[in-house]
Amino acid sequence: MSLSIQGKTAIVTGAGRGIGLAIARHFREAGANVVYADCDESLLEVELGGQDSGRVRAFSGDLGERLTQSNLVSAAIDAFDHVDILVNAHRLVLQSDPEVTTEEQIARMLRQNMSAALRLSQLVARRMAEQSGNDLPPVQAGAIVNVVSLAAERPTEENLAYSIASAALVQATRTLAVTLAPKRIRVNGLGFASVMSNQLQMRLREEPALRDRLIAATPLARIAGAEELGPAAQFLASEAAGFITGQILRIDGGRSLADGMTPAVY
Repeated sequence: MSLSIQGKTAIVTGAGRGIGLAIARHFREAGANVVYADCDESLLEVELGGQDSGRVRAFSGDLGERLTQSNLVSAAIDAFDHVDILVNAHRLVLQSDPEVTTEEQIARMLRQNMSAALRLSQLVARRMAEQSGNDLPPVQAGAIVNVVSLAAERPTEENLAYSIASAALVQATRTLAVTLAPKRIRVNGLGFASVMSNQLQMRLREEPALRDRLIAATPLARIAGAEELGPAAQFLASEAAGFITGQILRIDGGRSLADGMTPAVY
């Protein structure tokens, strides 16, 4: 089976910065048509120069809104006629003390980090099923990759709402994988930690000593670049992973295996 995504059309959310941007860039370099989707239009203008051209399109809007999501899928189809890959990399991280976290904070995290990804996956899956027609297995109708956090399984003292939303996205990933398997749509997750995300960059500017703590908590003893998630996302989206679904591929330098307390940054 091939790792190639040449000629495939991918929607990547959160593509304005950090992990989402790194994955979108990698897919573009790998020959895919890529729709960069982000809530911040200015970030897309910086990356793409404000121009839609060739194999790239930019789409901005609140991806938590149903109408925005429908317009995103329509824009991808209008540009490239089909959608083969969805990468849900958009996420919102807000600190929340477990002793005072409110229902409103939890609801906001769930909406931005789980519900938005779930609804967009549902929309894209319907399109993938329609365009695949009556092709017989083992032809792949499509692949969905959700970027999730180690916070889904590791308790922290300051990220209750985000941890709950992350865990919900993991469960949604697994449930969609089972549900969509008969339609030949695979759903997997990239579980990251100790990766130079936009959130981590901001934290390191505020707390430089955190870098050493993260490195000490990571068996591979370094912080990965966001670009290292691109090849992993490509693998999960390609036919080389054709018999893999419902799994979380951890890109964490071994942090999920480490004992004891680790820094609460994912």
